[in-house]
Amino acid sequence: MRILVIGSGGREHALAWKISQSPLVDEIWSAPGSVAMDKLGPCFDVKADDVAGLEKLALQLEPDLIVIGPEAPLAKGLADLLRARGFDVFGPSGQAAQLEASKGFAKDRMRRYGVPTARYGRFTDASAATAFLDTLQPPYVLKADGLAAGKGVVIAETRAEAEAEIGEMLSGKFGEASAELVIEEFMTGEEASVFVITDGTNIITLPPAQDHKRVGDGDTGPNTGGMGSYAPAPIMTPELMRFVEDKVTRPMLTGMKSDGMAYQGVLYIGLMITPEGPKVVEFNCRFGDPECQVLMAQMDEDIVPALLASATGGMNQRDFARLLPVPERPTPCVTVVMATKGYPGPYEKGSVIKGLKEASALENVTIFHAGTDVNGAGDIVSAGGRVLNVTATGETLEAAVKRAYEAVDLIDWPEGIFRRDVGWRALGNSR
Repeated sequence: MRILVIGSGGREHALAWKISQSPLVDEIWSAPGSVAMDKLGPCFDVKADDVAGLEKLALQLEPDLIVIGPEAPLAKGLADLLRARGFDVFGPSGQAAQLEASKGFAKDRMRRYGVPTARYGRFTDASAATAFLDTLQPPYVLKADGLAAGKGVVIAETRAEAEAEIGEMLSGKFGEASAELVIEEFMTGEEASVFVITDGTNIITLPPAQDHKRVGDGDTGPNTGGMGSYAPAPIMTPELMRFVEDKVTRPMLTGMKSDGMAYQGVLYIGLMITPEGPKVVEFNCRFGDPECQVLMAQMDEDIVPALLASATGGMNQRDFARLLPVPERPTPCVTVVMATKGYPGPYEKGSVIKGLKEASALENVTIFHAGTDVNGAGDIVSAGGRVLNVTATGETLEAAVKRAYEAVDLIDWPEGIFRRDVGWRALGNSR
């Protein structure tokens, strides 16, 4: 098989890395890829959101399977366009991808299908949005309806902050993404992520993971795209996993299919484990980043048959599940994100990173590149906010965490920042 992976970040590096291990794969391509992904197979300089360019590239390469990593091209309908050209594609249609591309669409679907979530309202008018605050208690959750690169959610601690934020968001703080606003009641509890590979009917539920969204230790500082993750997340007991399948996954997939927009690909279910039980915070139409990195690193089985079956459909649940058996006790895995100083605010690119060879040489350590490049001297340099995903497995989560930080400490990058407490909830302490 020849497989084309769309994307260039740490998530796509992890997917390409895992796919390349399959005995079914003869060649793997990436677009646009990265300096790290180029070591797995040829990269083509076509941006992930260049739908027309990717269509042209696919027609030239004629891959047997196309795996779309990021959300933007999915929301633009790339999967639909490629399927219309006769390609097998892992990723939902543009209509189904609205589960991530529109917070309001997702909330309306959850209400329609009876999926537990926070009470909410949708607004384009500031006065109506402000009036809705009267029905809630602080803090207030304000979300830009559209895609905002993971930065479109604001937690306002006071009424005054919420009112000011409403005005800013509806006035274009996040561009077109905040032309509409979703306001939700604040949920308390512990967050977790569940990922489901599906062909629209059948499902494979991967081990639960937990992300660390705040930039600083102890969950302090601004939200980011993710500063680390681990799996499995012990908060998600077998009972809670069954609840999610029965009350969230099945109703969503059945409802989407009955409404003429069957969901194929991976469904990311962001959960809050509240005192009343699990409630959905959000859906994403792609693997999480950096959760994807831990899921790929801990996976012993070949992922390609499941990706292909998701893209093509037509199997029964038993045979579909057999394609990617999920162990009862998954191998613990952790990833520590190393980011450039200043992230998630302004940052500089081009700082030299040393010690990657030594860190990668540690047993059970894999480093996925999220934002790197090569300078004229041949050095690996930073080329983004989140730059490296230092990933490690272990017999226990504690062992995996220890090994990941051993690798981090071998990396010589003065301009890099990272959290020292990834996995602290599961380990019962803060590092």
